[in-house]
Amino acid sequence: MRILVIGGSYFYGRVFLMQLPKGHEVTVVNRGTYSMEEFGVTQVTGDRNDKAVFQTLTEAYDVIVDFCAYQPGQVKTVLEGLSGHVTQYILISTVDVYERGSGKRKAEDYPYETRQLPGDAGAYIAGKVALEQELKEECEKRNIAYTIFRPAILFGPYNYAPRESMFIKLMVTQHILVHITDAAGQFQLVYVKDAANAIVASLLREASYYQAYNLCDDGVYDYDALYKLLNEAKEDDAQELCMTAGQAEEQGLPLPFPVRAEETELCTNEKGKQELGITYTDIHEAMGKTYRAFKAVYE
Repeated sequence: MRILVIGGSYFYGRVFLMQLPKGHEVTVVNRGTYSMEEFGVTQVTGDRNDKAVFQTLTEAYDVIVDFCAYQPGQVKTVLEGLSGHVTQYILISTVDVYERGSGKRKAEDYPYETRQLPGDAGAYIAGKVALEQELKEECEKRNIAYTIFRPAILFGPYNYAPRESMFIKLMVTQHILVHITDAAGQFQLVYVKDAANAIVASLLREASYYQAYNLCDDGVYDYDALYKLLNEAKEDDAQELCMTAGQAEEQGLPLPFPVRAEETELCTNEKGKQELGITYTDIHEAMGKTYRAFKAVYE
């Protein structure tokens, strides 16, 4: 299988390449921040917004896997630049594309968020909604099948976002385990290895064509549950440090997960299980592996 990966050197994309079975011919287009030599792929360094980068790729590709599309026009740039035929385009989106505020669990056919929400988060959501629509339009023009994955909050080794890694860093370097005691927000998680395997399961799989899939494990978590998971995973003498969300904010400690109950937005995951056979690692096992991976880094 000939696969074109856009992104792929940091977190989700990197783990996808690690999980991808051997024997495929893989080309990775990214900014070249990290060498991809260890993966045995062809690395093309360039700006994904530059059509000329994709014009240099004259082969036909069975699958495109796009990890780093955030702004409208980026899918179109890829497809206009490539001259060879593409069979399937896989776009990594987010569960945040759904309309907010209903209190319902959202399946994949739930309406898009059409309001322009404030701040960087609002721009991110608007960009992903526009890209999903762009993907459908551009692929239909070219007779390309598309598949959309909408992960919840990704966690695991190589995570560069200050989420679980931030808490683990404090555990390892300062021997404290922060426990936010007054947060009522809930959230869903997906272990990055499971999210990567979901993509592998969809490659040239006709059941996944023209479909979208939520990626989240079966649990619903809050800051109290996160504390318990990390406390179970720890291998050192990190001591509990209780604080309110307000105290954390005063001390400049990021709160990467929903804090207030009204920020809670939950999704279903049944479609991916039934159609693609997606499975999820036990959260305790996954968080333990994540802790050990980051401990090795921070030590």
